[in-house]
Amino acid sequence: MSLPRTSDVLVIGGGIIGLVTAWRAAQRGLVTAVVDPEPGGGAALAAAGMLAAVTELHHGEQTLLGLNLASARRYPDFAAELSELTGHDLGYRRCGTLAVALDADDRAHLREVHDLQRASGLASQWLTGRECRRLEPMLAPGVRGGLRADGDHQIDPRRLAAALVTACERAGAVFHRSWADRLTVVRDRAAGCVLRDGAVLEAGQVVLAGGSLSGRLAGVPREVLPPVRPVKGQVLRLTVPPRYAPFLSRTVRAVVRGSHVYLVPRLSGELVVGATSEELGWDTTVTAGGVYGLLRDAHELVPGITELPLAETRAGLRPGSPDNAPLLGPTGLDGLLLATGHHRNGVLLTPVTGDVMAHVLTSGDLPEEARPFTPRRFAADLSEQPA
Repeated sequence: MSLPRTSDVLVIGGGIIGLVTAWRAAQRGLVTAVVDPEPGGGAALAAAGMLAAVTELHHGEQTLLGLNLASARRYPDFAAELSELTGHDLGYRRCGTLAVALDADDRAHLREVHDLQRASGLASQWLTGRECRRLEPMLAPGVRGGLRADGDHQIDPRRLAAALVTACERAGAVFHRSWADRLTVVRDRAAGCVLRDGAVLEAGQVVLAGGSLSGRLAGVPREVLPPVRPVKGQVLRLTVPPRYAPFLSRTVRAVVRGSHVYLVPRLSGELVVGATSEELGWDTTVTAGGVYGLLRDAHELVPGITELPLAETRAGLRPGSPDNAPLLGPTGLDGLLLATGHHRNGVLLTPVTGDVMAHVLTSGDLPEEARPFTPRRFAADLSEQPA
């Protein structure tokens, strides 16, 4: 059976951001299609799934915090709706996060983070080293203090992606399992795309949601091409045998010798350890140095980790933007919208991105909470770059 070649909305990219956009658009009654050779793949396969609006706060990102919190508030209802609709267990847990310090310098840095969190109206509790170990007995004896953030949760991104594929199918979205070769522009308006096999798809609106590949689609005018780059992240998955359970009861994270490390325990017995942050272009090689560094830092944090079986190593590419915030909504090209550049917050921002994109696709207006993240904020920078 041949697939329809015309739609109201064509989403280029079938990662979790493209899928949630397509699902919400289809729910609003829009005839929706998704172009991706492997829907449900992308950066989500490597992501840990921390929903960490509190402990992911960084200096200079207070505006992004508002969007992160808006999405975090949506997550319980979003996860319940998606799970009920599809029958998928998403691995959603309200387990909290414990961020710890291993030496005096780390402790001073964590105190500054605590001050920033409190100044931003976030709830976190300072704990002594002894109190940290009482919560998580597997922590190293040398832990000097920590921050308990019960508002941070987690989800399994692979299960989330699979559920979103099912939700899209049940909402009537059509999947074209191919690569988009180039954007079609007719009379200064985005009108669809050409697939790698030469097939032409037409659409009233096109959403570019290609993750780190979003800036590489041919046919997109230079002045609206999203300034998105790949940021490599290596991640490990270990297995906690029943005799060691419970190994950790919540996400544990720290900065070890200047490198961020986190351990995310799943109810399934999986323990995710990540992640490196490397500006190496399109390289997705898992390296001995990356694996060693993660295990070394995780071992300093939780010494017992070296007793666990190593189940998987993987490298993924986060879609980074110049200000580490997403690009959401209409561009300077009529009919072309962006949903990309989510960097390390793609899983967290999934619910709010779906709502924002569905609203703008049906009304033409970008919701207030998303206006700081319009793609147009980079338009002046792009026009000033040399050809």
